[in-house]
Amino acid sequence: MSIPKTDLANIRRTVVDVQRHIGSRVIGSERIVRFMFIALFSDNHILLEGFPGLAKTMLANEFSRALGLEFKRIQFTPDMLPSDVTGSLTFNMETKKMEFRKGPIFCNVLLADEMNRTPPKVQSALLEGMEEKQVTQGGITEVLPVPFFAIATQNPVEQEGTFPIAEALLDRFLFRYFMQYPTREQEMQILRAQVTPSEMESKPLGPDEITRIRKLINDVYVSEEIMNYIVDLIRKTRESKKIYLGASPRTTAKFLKAIRANALINGRDYVIPEDAKFMTTELLNHRLILNSEAIIESGSDLSGTVREIINESTLSVRPPQ
Repeated sequence: MSIPKTDLANIRRTVVDVQRHIGSRVIGSERIVRFMFIALFSDNHILLEGFPGLAKTMLANEFSRALGLEFKRIQFTPDMLPSDVTGSLTFNMETKKMEFRKGPIFCNVLLADEMNRTPPKVQSALLEGMEEKQVTQGGITEVLPVPFFAIATQNPVEQEGTFPIAEALLDRFLFRYFMQYPTREQEMQILRAQVTPSEMESKPLGPDEITRIRKLINDVYVSEEIMNYIVDLIRKTRESKKIYLGASPRTTAKFLKAIRANALINGRDYVIPEDAKFMTTELLNHRLILNSEAIIESGSDLSGTVREIINESTLSVRPPQ
């Protein structure tokens, strides 16, 4: 089923408008916002990794405001409990019954700030919401709002007293995006933006429109050649001598949905190889586990070694013409 040209044009225009608006407030964020849109439209989540002060919280807040979505933030700490995320059962003195008091996870856009600072038990409380779109507490199951989009952050420098995010949870994030320091010109633009803030011109999408766009993704055409290409690319990551564990079949399924979302954002109802090439690094950099020899050889630059393997895998697989 083909997608109406008006829908394709409207989606593309909205994404560009939001990128421009957020880019005027969070300087240099246009590319990150594109990945956030891909994750949101494909019903996935994103992990942002970067030093303190790179406007990760502001970026998440501006993204939710521009789309007209409810935003909440959780600052993760070592002393947290799962109920601090999901909510808890409380006794109502008037009704004499146990009632579920919803936690901050009940929103459209959740910023899980410094997620690696909280114990695995608390991290797993977020896992059910991310994957199952529901929360279970005391035998009571509550469905999360639609859409539910998690933006998690972690600091790559301060690792003392932290709890590394489990591989099973990392795999639930469609992308891991490494944020960098701005250039000198971008840092000047940050100061100018504080003097003359911009306003959002286009109408926010809202939850219903985002749900409709998610359904449109299923109508984006993917050829047999493209599917062969992404399967071969994912399988290639498992063949490297430096890899202990490569990307899983679940990654392949997420990859397919993500490239369809990227095509839709680009105003197309069909996928081309460039849709896949655009996101391979961010899609795979947290899913490849190096073997012991590669870890020793890499020294402190583990992420650099992983990027090299991803680049080698991408170059070794011939894209369809």
